[in-house]
Amino acid sequence: MQMEKLIQKINKISDEIGREVRLMEVCGTHTQAISRFGIREILPKNIKLITGPGCPVCVTAQRDIDAIVNLSLAGIPVATYGDLLRVPGYFGSLNEARENGAKVFDVYSVPDALEIQKSHPDLVFFGLGFETTTPMTAWGIKNGLIVYSTHKIFLPAMQALLEMGEIRIDGFIDPGHVSAITGVKPYKKLKVPQVITGFEMKDVLKGIFLLLNQIKNNNLKVINQYSRVVKNEGNKEIRKIIKDVFEIEDGLWRGFGVIPGSGLKIKDKYKECDAKIRYKNILDKVDFSHSGEPKGCGCERVIRGLMEPKECPMFGRVCVPDNPVGPCMVSVEGACRSMIQIRE
Repeated sequence: MQMEKLIQKINKISDEIGREVRLMEVCGTHTQAISRFGIREILPKNIKLITGPGCPVCVTAQRDIDAIVNLSLAGIPVATYGDLLRVPGYFGSLNEARENGAKVFDVYSVPDALEIQKSHPDLVFFGLGFETTTPMTAWGIKNGLIVYSTHKIFLPAMQALLEMGEIRIDGFIDPGHVSAITGVKPYKKLKVPQVITGFEMKDVLKGIFLLLNQIKNNNLKVINQYSRVVKNEGNKEIRKIIKDVFEIEDGLWRGFGVIPGSGLKIKDKYKECDAKIRYKNILDKVDFSHSGEPKGCGCERVIRGLMEPKECPMFGRVCVPDNPVGPCMVSVEGACRSMIQIRE
């Protein structure tokens, strides 16, 4: 009954607003939850949920995919998380490199990579993700793990979306896991309604209602619905670990290009663990002129909320989970993969 009352409240306030409202979720786990619970289907027609750049695999730049594949083809052992193995690049995917004899390992965690490193001392860990996965990579570096880092800070991407002005975003469903690290305060610089939510159906619906209430009353603030996990100050100890190993630089994102202040570079004191320095001689020989979006792929537009997966002519036809053209169909957190699971 509580759920039914919440849906009734959403319907009522949507009628009172009386116009189309565009809410963007910017967390891959929220993308999964929204699809799994069929939340889009039960919302009023004037409430549109848009998927943003919350999937770490999806926003990893094509250039970085091509770089790590070339390292593996040059004989450098590579380890990374399973989804990344299937992301296609100009030189193929890591899975294809493995089929051609490269030493490529899929791991579930950084300790797994460190274990493999015992028998493969030159192993490179392909590190990706936002504030939630960065701490474990930092710990790995402190323990001698060689890393090709594509780690990113998430807030600058949200700022970039607003500044680009390509679409109207009436409110953000902020990422729960990232927020547990960053806390609430950083989001306050964004002048748009926001709610930090959890991942149960009730969490997401409550978050949507709280956003609609802000929009109706023209409020611009950050509401922490996920207070059972996210504290106002976040996790200072985790941020300290990240700061010890990484420094902020400009970051390269699929779909955005370079976003100032959004990348994390391994500090000089750990440069012996920086694969970009250690294997510079190999990377300098790679021709990155072809490292663009696969022909016909709409992932860059999907990531920025400009296109729904079903609007891509390849979706569900040429591009399917068993034959992904772009990363949004590869990752379980990708908009296309989540959408096609609903269709199935």
